[in-house]
Amino acid sequence: MMSRREFLRNTCGGAAAAMTAGALADKLSASKGERPNVVWLMSEDNSKHYLKLFDENGAETPRIAAMARKGVIFTHAFSNCPVCSAARSVLATGCYGSRIGTQYHRKYKPVPLPDGLDPIPALMHKAGYYTSNKVKTDYNFSYSGATWDSRKDWRGRKPGQPFFHKQTFTVTHESVLQKANTGGADEDIFVAPCHPDTPLFRQANKAYNELQTKMDAQIGAVVDRLEEDGLLEETFVFYFGDNGGVLPGSKGYLYETGLHVPLVVRIPQKYKHLVDLKCDTRVDGFVSFVDFAPTILALAGIEAPEQMDGRAFMGPGITIEELNRRDEAFGTADRMDERYDFVRTLRKGKYKYMRSYQPFNFDGLWNNYRYKMKAYQQWWQLYKAGKLSKQAALFFEPRAPEALYDIEKDPYEVNNIAAVPANAKVLAEMRGRLTARVKGMPDLSFFPESELAKKAFDNPVKFGRQQKGRIARLVDTADLALVPLADASGGIAEALGSKDPWQRYWSLIVCSCFGKEADRFVAKAKRIAADDDEPLVRVRAAEFLALIGAADPQEVLMDVLATAEHTLEALLTLNTIVLLRDGKPGYEFNITSSSVKATGGEVSRRLQYLAAKDKKA
Repeated sequence: MMSRREFLRNTCGGAAAAMTAGALADKLSASKGERPNVVWLMSEDNSKHYLKLFDENGAETPRIAAMARKGVIFTHAFSNCPVCSAARSVLATGCYGSRIGTQYHRKYKPVPLPDGLDPIPALMHKAGYYTSNKVKTDYNFSYSGATWDSRKDWRGRKPGQPFFHKQTFTVTHESVLQKANTGGADEDIFVAPCHPDTPLFRQANKAYNELQTKMDAQIGAVVDRLEEDGLLEETFVFYFGDNGGVLPGSKGYLYETGLHVPLVVRIPQKYKHLVDLKCDTRVDGFVSFVDFAPTILALAGIEAPEQMDGRAFMGPGITIEELNRRDEAFGTADRMDERYDFVRTLRKGKYKYMRSYQPFNFDGLWNNYRYKMKAYQQWWQLYKAGKLSKQAALFFEPRAPEALYDIEKDPYEVNNIAAVPANAKVLAEMRGRLTARVKGMPDLSFFPESELAKKAFDNPVKFGRQQKGRIARLVDTADLALVPLADASGGIAEALGSKDPWQRYWSLIVCSCFGKEADRFVAKAKRIAADDDEPLVRVRAAEFLALIGAADPQEVLMDVLATAEHTLEALLTLNTIVLLRDGKPGYEFNITSSSVKATGGEVSRRLQYLAAKDKKA
């Protein structure tokens, strides 16, 4: 039987070049046993669309461009998650978050790492590296061992000691743009077709490009410091964004603007022999955050742990030909703060496949922090006033369960070509590849987060292994939404009557995907909403009935809020209430903090929003 790691590598499109510790040591012997330094420089909330190195509409970044002339530009680098803590957790572990339980932002509780796996700073520290981090961690896992030697930089190390330094630059963070000038801007400022072309959006684009210039200078200052210390030509310097950009609809969402990040690696003269890459070139092969930890381990001559999902993209034995054959990247989005969603994407070559498992949770569903930005507020106001183009209105409309985009022709993903007959073969292949991935991991998110908190978060990987067959069956039930209802009805009926509550849960989500077309299941859904033993199954039944106008959901949802024992059950229920209030057809709820039994955490954000809407009404 194929191992999990072999499976994940094969689904990435080809086996990685295997390098043993001994082979790496042989390569490093050319440097008399010395090892390169590694520096990670991360700008927060930066997709590749805002740097002219990657996109003609981006800003000039001369210091990063200078790094590229002494190194390489990776034109297809991807975060595996479009938000901070989930993305950083992938970087630190080399593992997909939805396999190890680090996929939720903000975390309900930190989860332990897979048995025997240390995070990347600990692995480097154990190998003799001096590790420094200035200054952010923001991980969704717990770890009690030694990681960072310094919260400053490399200057506290022993003479001749190699170092791994990570530094985060906040000048491009979402919070900065929330406070940026909201006046107008010249009409020649680029505005993406998914956005309204208004003075406010033009100014937001202009302001964000200006932040790139500030960030570039800060990156250059670190490079200068390395040069001052005589270390630049023995240090691999990585510059990259930590997830997508912050203009509305990017950070927090699995579009290219939320996942496709800039990546430049400066290659030191002393260690050019470790990589099969020529300076001042572009690499088109696909790399993603899950690959970063294995990469610096390879450069340092340290064998990557078996528990890691990623594979090195630089280091001895990795040829440019093999690297350029890599053409897949996997993306995940789950809860972002108080807003629930469940989306998976697969980018393969020019095509992007997006699987929305709960497509009625439209992209624009309210998020307190996100909507502090005035551009977000204007976008929603224009939608409610009916003043958006068809492309710009998509953000506030229910999505299709699956979408296919040709990124070369449609870089902002506003034209879903999944239903075009000529694309049927590509669609089937992409669907099959993504389904194989979520089953093969297995993907823990097919259980609600509250169920994971109760049963999985003490050892997520063990739970996933034990429940792998069950997760595969839940995936099959969820995928009934992808076939005609006539073909799906038998499976839906069987799942609605299942003894497994999460089969019932997913069958009701499938009913919501079909909408009024699934009205034959109304009577069964009403019985489930009234008396199912599992509160969240009742929520999904009430949600389906409300979305098609078959029953008012208030009595059921208020009862669940008043009786649910777990904060995450309350949070998911409140997510449904916000959907049903703000979406179509629209329902009214009278909710206060006293309505909710299990309070705390992100529940407060949902209650704040609902209370604010009541006051406005």
